[in-house]
Amino acid sequence: MTAGGPTELRGGVLPRIPGPDSVREALDRTDPLPGTGGFAGSLDGRLVRDVLGRRPLYTDGEDWAFSPADLDDPTLFPAGTIDDDGGREQVWELPVPDPESDHDPALEAVDRALAESVADVPAEGTAVAFSGGVDSALLAAFLDVPLYVAGFPGSHDIEAARSAAAAMGREGELTVVELTHGALERALPKLVSAIDRANAMDLGIALPLYLTAERAREEGHDRLALGQGADELFGGYEKVATLDGRVEATTVRGAVREQVLGLPDELPRDVLAVEAAGVRPVAPYLHDRVIGAALRLPPELLVEGGGDGRRKIALRRVASRYLPGEVADRPKKALQYGSDADRELDRIARRAGYKRRIGNHVEAFVRARLRDDGATEADE
Repeated sequence: MTAGGPTELRGGVLPRIPGPDSVREALDRTDPLPGTGGFAGSLDGRLVRDVLGRRPLYTDGEDWAFSPADLDDPTLFPAGTIDDDGGREQVWELPVPDPESDHDPALEAVDRALAESVADVPAEGTAVAFSGGVDSALLAAFLDVPLYVAGFPGSHDIEAARSAAAAMGREGELTVVELTHGALERALPKLVSAIDRANAMDLGIALPLYLTAERAREEGHDRLALGQGADELFGGYEKVATLDGRVEATTVRGAVREQVLGLPDELPRDVLAVEAAGVRPVAPYLHDRVIGAALRLPPELLVEGGGDGRRKIALRRVASRYLPGEVADRPKKALQYGSDADRELDRIARRAGYKRRIGNHVEAFVRARLRDDGATEADE
């Protein structure tokens, strides 16, 4: 398969779209981090996708598209790869730089890289998806724009967002998107089509993102700033600290690298969910300059001790320069759990007769609901 036709590139997770010449130069130099927020598409008759797949790209053996909904049998095009007349070649690999031995320069590099990346995001038309955790709060500290949080009433994320906004003096800028069963079920058909996934975990993440973006768009915003990438780059996951059976690596830096290398498969869900609401996602943590700075962090600036030790040490130290301590040190809670979307999807499925014992009961419910909706539309 070849891309054919004229050059058509799209940017990844920042507003600035890399020009064809910059991508050609990155190919010529085999530079995996050429100073962009990612890219993908057709370049001189070849398909291309950046090293971390920050722009989704799909193929079906004959054609290609930026959205899986535009192909009959879509598969993700591999990150870091070009396809020239059907021959695929891995041209970029994530670098493995030596860690910085001096903590102060390492922290300054992260601070500077993030500040420069956020500076690329225009304030006008932008909102922040704000869970109250350190990742989104740090973006909010750099961006004086409205804040949005989605969750079921009483959920962790709503309470955390309210307390963080109050601590930052921003409570008047926070909009709470209260989720309901009706909102989840209404969003499912469009969202499943957009992300081409229907499993419980992916929907538990994508639904709050979609409904947050939808509200932001309704209120006049066309960009939504996300904290995506911060956990992967800065050691935010428990499995990175414990090095348990959920990771193959035997070192903290190796485990962090595993998480970063998983981004090309995870990011399409988040990017496409926000875009399905008519909003452009921006993720400043995923600019090449931030990635490069994060990859040079020593393990002691990623996790502290083992097991239950603090995580994202470097990011929290940088954040403490801009945020109240209670916000900079707040522990992580995943979106699907913090919003209660996963719990309520499970409840919706079980009430419809799809019990947990059948396995993948949420996905079975969603697939059946979509089939029934399709049949109803055909009858009409």
